[in-house]
Amino acid sequence: MANDAHGGANDAEEAGRTRRTGGGTGRAARDTGGGAGSAGGGTGSHPRHDLDDVIHAPVRLSIMAALSATDKAEFRFLRDTIEISDSLLSKHVITLEEAGYVHVEKAFVGKRPRTWLAMTDEGRRAFHDYVSVLRRLTEGSPQ
Repeated sequence: MANDAHGGANDAEEAGRTRRTGGGTGRAARDTGGGAGSAGGGTGSHPRHDLDDVIHAPVRLSIMAALSATDKAEFRFLRDTIEISDSLLSKHVITLEEAGYVHVEKAFVGKRPRTWLAMTDEGRRAFHDYVSVLRRLTEGSPQ
């Protein structure tokens, strides 16, 4: 992909990224099954049991949708695009980062700190799966 939302060339090295999980987020939490409201692998057969709780929150869904269209986006651009505060964006980015869905890159441009966000390969797969489940739900498709 060559798209960039106000961020320049994508030079982030994802291979060295450390994955943190905890607080009910991340692949491990989703793969354990659980009842209604759990993401991926709930006990029921209805497609809603396959919705990813990490992505399902409206702000996180907005972040993932915006990032799905680009290689990376600058924090301020994303904040303004989805119309939320710095603190709310930061809170949700932490959750997505802990789940392994978003990579955060911080650097200085001149003397000013900048933060860029990029969806990881795992994040792209999870977002694609989430959208597929939504389609099944809204189109009334069987599993």
